[in-house]
Amino acid sequence: MENQEEGKKKLSLKEFFSLGEVGGYFFRGKDPSRPTNINIKMMHGVNKISIVIFLAGIIYLLLKRYLWT
Repeated sequence: MENQEEGKKKLSLKEFFSLGEVGGYFFRGKDPSRPTNINIKMMHGVNKISIVIFLAGIIYLLLKRYLWT
């Protein structure tokens, strides 16, 4: 039991709010080894739109709960 607690790493606030893979998804350079066809471009476009709408919804709910009560 003690070994499991020692093995866990505490996340700092900066690490908790880091964009990580989401930020890399929006702000990455072009990779020439990736295939480029219209289906993949459309799929990534839809994924980006859905991430933005999800984050906007979360922000709206937080604002509604804490500011517009």
